Amino acid sequence: MPSSQARVPTDRAGRYLAQLSSHTTNMSHGLLKLHRQPAQPRITAVHGDESEAVITFAQGRCVLQAAGDALVLRAEADDAHELERIQDGIARRLEQIGRRDGLTVAWRPTEAEQR
Repeated sequence: MPSSQARVPTDRAGRYLAQLSSHTTNMSHGLLKLHRQPAQPRITAVHGDESEAVITFAQGRCVLQAAGDALVLRAEADDAHELERIQDGIARRLEQIGRRDGLTVAWRPTEAEQR
């Protein structure tokens, strides 16, 4: 299963985790259909708390963890195309809600994928 990770430096990791979870929960309930991009993967569930959340997509998932100095993201999907869609969707949303703090998401393959 293809996977990638990103570490987004921020002293507000818990806040961004909560916002991203809230935004994607609304998207999974169809409340933000006007904001959907055609290539955005379909969200089926969002679960978590203030330190960790899991966003489940039709063909993959993204785990978010609030570390002390960063928001850590790990995405995995059924194939490389779906992984790219999940990465793009999560990065676009996080960079939008974190634009005031200049958040940027730089995905890289996980250690298992680099082998």
